[in-house]
Amino acid sequence: MVDGIAAIGECMIELSGQTGRTWRMGYAGDTFNTLWTIRALSPSHHVDYVSAFGDDPFSQEQIAFLREHDIGIARSPIVPGARPGLYAIKLDGAERSFTYWRSDAAARQLASDPTSLAKSLEERTLIYFSGITLAILDTVSRRTLLQAIAAARAHGCHIAFDPNYRPRLWPDAAAARAAIDEGLKVADLALPTFSDEQELYGDATPAATAQRLERAGVAEIVIKNGEREALISHYENIFTVPALHVATPIDTTGAGDAFNGGYLSARLLGQSPKEAARRAHRVAAAVVQVRGALAPFDILRLAFEL
Repeated sequence: MVDGIAAIGECMIELSGQTGRTWRMGYAGDTFNTLWTIRALSPSHHVDYVSAFGDDPFSQEQIAFLREHDIGIARSPIVPGARPGLYAIKLDGAERSFTYWRSDAAARQLASDPTSLAKSLEERTLIYFSGITLAILDTVSRRTLLQAIAAARAHGCHIAFDPNYRPRLWPDAAAARAAIDEGLKVADLALPTFSDEQELYGDATPAATAQRLERAGVAEIVIKNGEREALISHYENIFTVPALHVATPIDTTGAGDAFNGGYLSARLLGQSPKEAARRAHRVAAAVVQVRGALAPFDILRLAFEL
């Protein structure tokens, strides 16, 4: 087994509001944000972002940005005429709202070549994907992706999944539940956010979410809950780890994704789930104190190593 990590999904162009009418352009997306954190905290691992990219100048710059930070793209297809998705962040204090332009994004074709997709996921220590990864795909492509992930798991790869429910990406809640339930079937580790699970499944408490995911066969469950404690179920051993309070957050974009990256990085280092959650909370607290979804590597490393 090669010591490699792959995250699957959509990396978009991010426009974040600055002073007045000035905007800053960057790159972000839920699974990419998590992989960015893993890249910062696990420098000895080879990492790839598995997606699909266009051939326009923005796509070329995006791929160059990944490579500048030692993030490969494996055998992700380059789709002629396609382009990346785009979103803009508006801040009200530290809270954010998003506007998206992504309906024809290249990433929707990430499973268009099943052979290349399977090759991209071969010989991995860890594969990470999310409910957003599933949501941007049509039914056939979603099935292709889950089959490729299941095949990698059968060959010894550990699979991590964040359900990350975003209602606007789904035709209805029933379709989202059906797809996310399929994602959970191939997952060894789930990293849900309680508010999402409450909205989609009607769970009354984080403990109810943990029980439902245990019944689904997930061995390790980490339930994020904003500034409240995280609830963890590790082979049905349940405990909580307090979050860190940040008195004056600047931008909460990507905090949950960074938590996931911190948690997975610590687990890759052999840390216990409790210690991994403690480090992940510190990483998330650091991210909300910078603008945009991607914090500088040195900030992430300092928080992780405290």
